[in-house]
Amino acid sequence: MQTLASGYRSLSLIVNLNWDRLFSLGTILVGLLAGAFLGSVLTNL
Repeated sequence: MQTLASGYRSLSLIVNLNWDRLFSLGTILVGLLAGAFLGSVLTNL
C-alpha cells in the first residue's frame, strides 16, 4: 500500500510540474483531429 501511495505522489508531482506541456500537447492533438475531420468533410462534398 505504501508503494502505491508513493507512486501516486510521484505521478502527481510529474503532472503538476509538466501541466503546461500536457495542456499544449492536448491542444495540438485536438487541433489536428479537428483539421482532419474538417478536411474529410470538405473533400466529400
